[in-house]
Amino acid sequence: MAAPPELVFRLARDVERWPALLPHYVSVEARERRADGSVVARMVARRPLVGVLGLGLPVAWQSRTWNEPDRLRLRFQHRGGATNGMDVTWRIEPHDGGSRVTIEHDFQPRFRPWASVVDRFFTRPIATRTLATFRALAEALAGETSDPAHTTNGEP
Repeated sequence: MAAPPELVFRLARDVERWPALLPHYVSVEARERRADGSVVARMVARRPLVGVLGLGLPVAWQSRTWNEPDRLRLRFQHRGGATNGMDVTWRIEPHDGGSRVTIEHDFQPRFRPWASVVDRFFTRPIATRTLATFRALAEALAGETSDPAHTTNGEP
């Protein structure tokens, strides 16, 4: 991404804002706020079916989420449902004057073929769209802030 890692992290760290930033996210509802700063949230996104028409299949899951600002990481532990036990790590790192963002999904269900079905038909399409949208947002904001005539205060 042609945007600083810190900017990408600031955009992505607050999952409760995702429905306002990501058109394919329907809702993120905090169910529990923990003393350690993590949040257990119910998340609903649309998995694109017919992109040209904007049609998508709603997909819901619950996840304990937190971020690690010192490491520029986002963490998700899925609880219950089809992705129960999935451990997700977003790594945001400096790369070629911008950022490299990788999303690692560690999913070890008891029925192993289930992991590839979930990955191909649900996880990958949603994560790819999420990352592409954050890329566009971060690069647009980075372009604005690189203009010497433009100054901003606060977060994106």
